[in-house]
Amino acid sequence: MKKYYTRACNFYYGLISKEKVKKKQTLPINGNNLISFDKIELITRTSKKLLPINKINTLPNDVKKKIIIDINNITKKKHYSNLNFSNSPLIMGVLNLTPDSFSDGGQFSKKILAHKQFQKLINDGANIIDIGGESTRPGAKDISAGNEWKRIKPILKILKKKKYFISLDTRKSLIMEKSLSYNINLVNDVSGFEYDSKTIDFLKKSRIPFIIHHMKGNPKTMQLNPKYNDVVLDIYDFFEKKLNLIRLNKIKHKNIILDPGIGFGKNLKHNITLINKISIFHSLGFPVMLGVSRKRFIKDLSGINDSKERIGGTVASCLYSYLQGVQILRVHDVNEVNQALKVFKKLQFNL
Repeated sequence: MKKYYTRACNFYYGLISKEKVKKKQTLPINGNNLISFDKIELITRTSKKLLPINKINTLPNDVKKKIIIDINNITKKKHYSNLNFSNSPLIMGVLNLTPDSFSDGGQFSKKILAHKQFQKLINDGANIIDIGGESTRPGAKDISAGNEWKRIKPILKILKKKKYFISLDTRKSLIMEKSLSYNINLVNDVSGFEYDSKTIDFLKKSRIPFIIHHMKGNPKTMQLNPKYNDVVLDIYDFFEKKLNLIRLNKIKHKNIILDPGIGFGKNLKHNITLINKISIFHSLGFPVMLGVSRKRFIKDLSGINDSKERIGGTVASCLYSYLQGVQILRVHDVNEVNQALKVFKKLQFNL
């Protein structure tokens, strides 16, 4: 039996979108009437077809049933513990406490510099701060849990009594366990729970919110000629399998975020295709996060080499993702992205 996938497309924005939703000519993305769509792309492994939403009832019953479930997932308002998506996209600010991260390694290794950068990210408009002590850049080597904990503990200790939304960027269940007493709010395991088999047990026991992130291989190998049958559908199927796995493990909460992992085991074509088709992941029913900040694909497209000089490409990618309904943007340059979003919303929505 063919498997069908549903991607929302042909979007409308602002007052035009609100009016069309009111007239039932379009459907909102994630309950947000300011972004809506009137067509879907009906996809299988062998075919693609654009279909107006008012033609869905003409589909065979078995296909129609699946598409209606997908559309309900696309249109429903997303609820998440301590996060409000009514003014999405939210911004996740990156705080790397590492000596070797691809873009800012070594800049915030010392506690005083880390705290200063944390406060800057908050002041610049970050809704979430993602704190990591291990680089997962292409080619990065594993480090011990002891070294990783030594890097992140001082800043977690400072922030323990403050009411910020903290994401922990780690692949190790031991680091997750140690960080629980420091009031972290979210686990961001870029390995998709593949690195440490104990992670699923930790998530079940702690019931903490988490991100399902896709990475092909590991940091050492992920950029060595990555291949997919269909990068979008393969990652969609990966998410479905992970969601089934966590349900089988009786993790029942819905505080889950999906991140297709731009640059994590993807070449230029893979990355561009994923960003271009990112709206397909809304049909899984969970908030979508995208990390495009300073990534290599920007250099490949623009010719700018230094990762710190990729802010323009980062902003462009964020705005494009926002217009596809992405709820969270993970970035280094919070001020620039936040400023761009504020201005763009005013211009695009005409409000």
